[in-house]
Amino acid sequence: MFDLKEIKEAHAKVKTGADFPKYIQELIKLDVKKYNTYVSNGRTVYFGDDKYEIKSERKYATLTIANISDKERFRHFLKSHQRGQTDYPTFCNNAAATGVEKWTVDMSLMTCTYYDKLNSKMLEEKIPTP
Repeated sequence: MFDLKEIKEAHAKVKTGADFPKYIQELIKLDVKKYNTYVSNGRTVYFGDDKYEIKSERKYATLTIANISDKERFRHFLKSHQRGQTDYPTFCNNAAATGVEKWTVDMSLMTCTYYDKLNSKMLEEKIPTP
């Protein structure tokens, strides 16, 4: 099974959203099946086979998640991040400001789904192959 050290090594190679597809491929090689990242503090829960689960530590000071989600504004910030125009902390701040509570990456579906505070789907995107 995978461990946090291996995940941190893979994540260390990510500089912008443009690196995300390569990161996902590395997680697949580690046998990560799915993960949830919580925008408020950057904590991530990774899931593997047979109910295997590990949790990362918080990555930054608590961000306030907007009560009202703004899907279109978030989409704009996401596209900028995917083009490599923003770093991860900026993206997380933008996600919080537009009401994103968490995102879920599903390796079997190759999707990244963003949810608001009510756990309503704001946006779902296919993850491109590198």
